[in-house]
Amino acid sequence: MVKIDFIPAGEFGRVRSAALERSARLALLADMCRLNTLSEVKRAGSGHLGSSFSAMDIVVWLYDQHLNTLAVGLDSLDRDVYFSSKGHDVPGLYAVLFSLGVLPLEKLLSLRRLGGLDGHPDIGIPGVEANSGSLGMGISKGKGIAWAKRQRGAGGRVIVMTGDGELQEGQNFEALQSAHHLGLTNLTVIVDHNKLQSDKEVCEIIDLGNLDQKLGSFGWAVARCDGHDFAALEAAWTELDQVRDRPKLILADTLKGRGVSFMEHPAALKAGGGLYRWHAGAPPDEPFEAAHRELVERINRRLAEAGLGPLRVETAEPEVVSASGSLVGEPASLGRVARPAPVSDEFVAEAFGQALVSLGAQRPDLVVLDGDLAADCRVRNFELAYPERFLENGIAEQDMVSTAGGLARHGLLPVVNSFASFLASRANEQIYNNATEKSKIIYAMHYAGLIPAGPGKSHQSIRDISLLGALPNMLVLQPCNAEEARQIADYCVNVADANCAVRLNIGPSPRRIELPAGYQVQVGRGAVLADGAQGVVFGYGPVMLHEALLAHEILAERGFGLRVVDLPWLNRVDNDWLASIVAPYDEVFVIDDHSPVGGLGDAILNALAQTGLLSNRRLTKIAVEGYPACGTPAQALRYHRLDGASLADRILVPVRASA
Repeated sequence: MVKIDFIPAGEFGRVRSAALERSARLALLADMCRLNTLSEVKRAGSGHLGSSFSAMDIVVWLYDQHLNTLAVGLDSLDRDVYFSSKGHDVPGLYAVLFSLGVLPLEKLLSLRRLGGLDGHPDIGIPGVEANSGSLGMGISKGKGIAWAKRQRGAGGRVIVMTGDGELQEGQNFEALQSAHHLGLTNLTVIVDHNKLQSDKEVCEIIDLGNLDQKLGSFGWAVARCDGHDFAALEAAWTELDQVRDRPKLILADTLKGRGVSFMEHPAALKAGGGLYRWHAGAPPDEPFEAAHRELVERINRRLAEAGLGPLRVETAEPEVVSASGSLVGEPASLGRVARPAPVSDEFVAEAFGQALVSLGAQRPDLVVLDGDLAADCRVRNFELAYPERFLENGIAEQDMVSTAGGLARHGLLPVVNSFASFLASRANEQIYNNATEKSKIIYAMHYAGLIPAGPGKSHQSIRDISLLGALPNMLVLQPCNAEEARQIADYCVNVADANCAVRLNIGPSPRRIELPAGYQVQVGRGAVLADGAQGVVFGYGPVMLHEALLAHEILAERGFGLRVVDLPWLNRVDNDWLASIVAPYDEVFVIDDHSPVGGLGDAILNALAQTGLLSNRRLTKIAVEGYPACGTPAQALRYHRLDGASLADRILVPVRASA
């Protein structure tokens, strides 16, 4: 197991109190924060290093030189407000807040853990001023805060960091023009212009053109500088500080991955064959140790040049993982049944993406649209196979969906790919508009449901079924394994008359769900995965069906037989099939990887009520209550009582009550 070191708070105090030239002190502090960022992401197992590193010099400079937040207090109306709209750089912000004494070490060690630090900014964490995750909202939020300060006669600046790829979201430009119109002179935007998106250059995704000219055309005062040169940052700030009649913007040229040579753009892009490797995810052991070594050596060299002693680090106690694959203290199950280790070679989203490639050979009208998530959404192979039928729309879901509407109106079959939480909600009006035109579009909604839970609530999509299921010509489906994903892809492309929204899990399946031999998808029907005589539970998707099967195994040890049924049709139920499935049972359960409102539970409840099948039965809906928890999969499932052990208990409660 690789050793993970953190720089303790005292070391930051030692550097801040030393008699150092300002730029030397800031460079040293920034690299020390980079080292802690590297370690917190490695320990968490995921996070965003490239974006954290590109913004680090700017954030350290701001807190050291220009923010009064800590001096006047985190709750003071007169405080300066700083937050990042892009949100990916939050591990770096956490490291800076730790260095300033705002966050304790135990919090820094708990990135993406239940009760710890969320994977994207959350205002429940001290020093975080705004939630983010879905890009493009920050300038609008900053505008609101700046207007509120002016309205209330409060002091303090409002400073918002955005990414350059984020500027593809149209909401930014709505905010730019209205902020100028409102004369918000207390608002400053800093663009982290690192010129890279998730894995490709911004100019290759959607070229932003001359940003100086474009941003200035909205009436803002714009200054451009090297975002890693503290003197240049200070000069740009001083220049803009003289402006009294309009909002201000610093266009900071940066390098993604700054501070670790092999993570820096453009060298990292060349090494990756044109794809950037370090946007998201924790580095494997060897590159982690190489990055750690490079940072420590540079920090110690700078300390020596300043006449200070070498860096002192503390080794974090390792998280203990049980044989079942969960952290110690996270019960995987009750009884003798253990949670199977993840089957990392089955990715439902990968199977769906491969199916699109195969279908593309048969259907020259098939077009795939992407929102800068081709790698995550597993559609890169389609891009490589049919580049002339692949449209990269960048970070602009609303534009992408309406573009798909135009394609569909003129004889093409668009497949729109993005994260479910961004696609179903942000572009909901555009999806509705397309649906009213009665053309056919397929929406591939990745990252559906509670898991993975590390990035936090902005990415966990638990409202999309209710948002889309109400449309009369929209089928909402979710496959449980690779084979069902292939069949659903074929159905949506070749059979369905209606629009289709396909929810897809982005991570590895916890186990291989085995469908009955000869199984074929049929509208409103599913398949029995495990049988039992005392109750029946409906579920969908690899995560919740795994937990349902685990509950089945636990309950079997207790003498209770639970039938487990996969139903991939989330807003269509075949009443005759449903009657045959529930006929032997008084107790019916539905597990939703979704809010309890508008999911499969409501669809089955309605079907039972409409057909008179509910009168002698009890239906229990089990779903993701409240806002989804951030943490490991085991932590989030246990928190919502959706793990197999908790499900077993929850299923027995109503049964015992009726006995």
